[in-house]
Amino acid sequence: MSNIRFKALQDVLSRTIPEVKPPSSKISDYFGANVFDKKKMKEYLSTEAYQGIINSIEKGEPIPRDLAEQIAAAMKSWALGKGATHYTHWFQPLTGTTAEKHDAFFEPTADGGAIERFSGDALAQQEPDASSFPSGGIRNTFEARGYTAWDPSSPAFLMARTLCIPTVFVSYTGEALDYKVPLLKALSVLDKAAVDVCHYFDKGIEKVNASLGIEQEYFLVDIALFNARPDLYLTGRTLFGHISAKNQQLEDHYFGSIPGRVYAYMQDMEAEALLLGIPLKTRHNEVAPSQFECAPIYEEINLAIDHNQLLMDVMDRVARRHNFKVLLHEKPYAGINGSGKHNNWSLITNTGKNLLSPGKTPKNNLMFLTFFVNTIKAVYEHADLLRASISSVNNDHRLGANEAPPAIISIFLGSQLNDVLDEIETSRISKKIKEDNLLWQGIPKIPQILPDNTDRNRTSPFAFTGNKFELRAVGSSANSASPMTVLNLIVADQLKKFKYDVDKLIKKGEKKDLALLMVIKRYIKESKNIRFEGNGYSDAWEKEAEARGLANIKTTPKALDAMLSEKTDILFAETGIFTPREAHARHEILLDAFYKKLQIEARVIGELVLNVIIPAAIAYQSKLIENVKGLKDLGLSSDTYAAQLDIITKISEHVNFIKTNVEQMVNERKKANVIEDLRQRAIDYDEKVKSFFQPIRYHVDKLEQLVDDTLWPLPKFRELLFIK
Repeated sequence: MSNIRFKALQDVLSRTIPEVKPPSSKISDYFGANVFDKKKMKEYLSTEAYQGIINSIEKGEPIPRDLAEQIAAAMKSWALGKGATHYTHWFQPLTGTTAEKHDAFFEPTADGGAIERFSGDALAQQEPDASSFPSGGIRNTFEARGYTAWDPSSPAFLMARTLCIPTVFVSYTGEALDYKVPLLKALSVLDKAAVDVCHYFDKGIEKVNASLGIEQEYFLVDIALFNARPDLYLTGRTLFGHISAKNQQLEDHYFGSIPGRVYAYMQDMEAEALLLGIPLKTRHNEVAPSQFECAPIYEEINLAIDHNQLLMDVMDRVARRHNFKVLLHEKPYAGINGSGKHNNWSLITNTGKNLLSPGKTPKNNLMFLTFFVNTIKAVYEHADLLRASISSVNNDHRLGANEAPPAIISIFLGSQLNDVLDEIETSRISKKIKEDNLLWQGIPKIPQILPDNTDRNRTSPFAFTGNKFELRAVGSSANSASPMTVLNLIVADQLKKFKYDVDKLIKKGEKKDLALLMVIKRYIKESKNIRFEGNGYSDAWEKEAEARGLANIKTTPKALDAMLSEKTDILFAETGIFTPREAHARHEILLDAFYKKLQIEARVIGELVLNVIIPAAIAYQSKLIENVKGLKDLGLSSDTYAAQLDIITKISEHVNFIKTNVEQMVNERKKANVIEDLRQRAIDYDEKVKSFFQPIRYHVDKLEQLVDDTLWPLPKFRELLFIK
């Protein structure tokens, strides 16, 4: 074993399990303690100020500046009481991570003293440099001004000794430069469209919120081993490494006993998350070795996404305290499962009704059918845009490689609901409304669908799971705001079209319920091709999907074309989510990030191969050559050292292949770098530069099997995957 690997493993094995003591034995005692939530607002604010912020959260009303001063003073008082010294606007730029700039509450006074000050203006708005974040050309270097503006619907929280205020981020000219602005717009459009449709059934419904529960998968690796792998450190994934003899094939890790060190980490991480109001509920081992999952209780979607972004930060910070590194890359290790971020989405009314949960009465079932079928129709109509929203260089390893889920967007319903929709599609509508409102000839009323009445399909990108849809295709490192913006937007657009179609029939004299059913029946038929109950990994499904007219776009640069299609242009224009300039900017930002990440991986491959891998292989080859010379000098026959000669030859073959292909890869990279069209540059990186990655890896992994273990410089999969 090489000195680097030996020292790294020695460091790992010398560690003990840290003792973790939660703030209290009862989670309810400390949940949300570091959040300026409604309970604390009531305590610190006047009745007028409290009602102002509640109206802003629930009705979207602007907060007057005089009330903002009161709220700022209350926030400051609470934060100082918790030991805070600074405040920051916490936002989500298009880097995919979060951003913050800390300012002290401290201000000097004229008499040489100091006070703690925090104004309503400082709460409401700040000015970070917009030119230094991805803007897709919206902001130039000499046009630095951008604004962060307070989002009252997501409560402020305390991180260490800093008051963090969730905000949106826009350019000086008003364009969105973050993930939150379009999400909030989409949620507003959805709310109005859903309420309008709800009024067919219940005039008392005044608001519809999208609900989201995000399951977060991740890997843990010992920090010492992580630091000894430059590829893992710089790219988030292993670019080389032969698969371990034992990996996940026995499926013994899944839901198994949680290792002691990991359990201590989970306790610590969960305690920090719960203090921040992140309602973590579930933890368990995932399928692959050293892969785990945590999941919260459902929340309003804007808050759920903020909490997930915050959670990823908490996970990483706490992991370092436990000498771990959290790997959120979608595919950190070849040959075993990657990680996703399953987004469980539903619609909840202000009266507490889940619109995707059937009831026991025909009226409630008709309401359920309306939102259920419209969601299916929305995904069918805009499957390409939904596919684009989950695209990234990391996620391509999952979506294009027959891993959960595939690149083909399809919807799984389960046999019971699938049969119901088939029956509705083929049945005759009674023109005469019966007293019990059962309008379908030959169809019994839809039974209440309980969660365990619907099977689960791990291969489906978009599956109905009892009272919600689960978008399984989101990558583990992604900001869920992107796919959730698209999902809420396309459902809102479809609901508006549904209302238009229904109202049109009512104006022609059809009864309301009959009009609803007629449109539902048409939508079921029109969207049928996207429903698929089988194995999404199979070759047969790829052929069947093609025959159905479903797209199978396996790589990001081409998937992103959907962002600029004519259909998408109309969708964005009619809903006001993105201006053409904003849509083009985001398209450019995503392409830019795609090719740059591949560029980094290509550079790391070149450096590791030339500076680490080949020297190690040659060093071992030289030892074998000296051995052969010694045996030959003793007068032994060539049969005696035939094995050594064979290994020497194989090492030369692998080294020559690797060096030649790295040189060719570098040449392709240089060619791609000078392509002016960003889309074509990204495609060339994907199809030409990346095409060398796997062949080079294959031969490096063969060398790993040949070279003396004491000389191999990189920690191996068997060391990385199994936590000591």
